[in-house]
Amino acid sequence: MVESLDSARMACWRAYIESSQRLLTALEDDLREASELSFADYHVLVLLSEAPQQRLRMGELASRLVFSPSRLTYQVTTMERRGLVVRESCPEDRRGSQAVLTATGLLALREAAPHHLAAVRGHFMDDLDDAEVACLHRIFERLGQRLAT
Repeated sequence: MVESLDSARMACWRAYIESSQRLLTALEDDLREASELSFADYHVLVLLSEAPQQRLRMGELASRLVFSPSRLTYQVTTMERRGLVVRESCPEDRRGSQAVLTATGLLALREAAPHHLAAVRGHFMDDLDDAEVACLHRIFERLGQRLAT
């Protein structure tokens, strides 16, 4: 049998779950209101905008988004329909494909970014002091690395 959490750890876990869900919901709502982009759309656009030649192999993109291949296929398909991205064959491996940011996608990202940044600041960052930011960064960096292995 697995040992239960002590009261402090249980309170921490519940506070994390509830606040993270509220935060993601608020960010999603604000993003959709300002830009008609979902949080997933925005994340795809950011990753592609930062990638060399604004393109990533689908497998790499899925890994960075922490999406299953089928979820990424669905996401990219919906974004293709709106002209935000296109899918192309990989030049070095014709069996693979890559997602490529379009001019429309880049424009949508540039228009949404100031609103999203304001929401991130208002709902999360502006309420933290420098020590809290550093602590959260250490915690989530370590957790992310451990979960990625």
